Amino acid sequence: MAKLKTNKAIAKRFKVTKKGKIEKRTCGQGHFNARETGKVKRNKRSDVIMSDSNRKVMETFLQS
Repeated sequence: MAKLKTNKAIAKRFKVTKKGKIEKRTCGQGHFNARETGKVKRNKRSDVIMSDSNRKVMETFLQS
């Protein structure tokens, strides 16, 4: 059976934690952030942990 290659575009955007969870940056951080409320700005600073159903799909792309 052929070994799957890692999808490099996805590998740059997602990080696998020590316990196997997958983290990604919050979307919408590029520009137009001055008009956001303080609550929204604060929430954009934190990373998001993906759900278990999405994690299983992403693991196939992140095989190394």
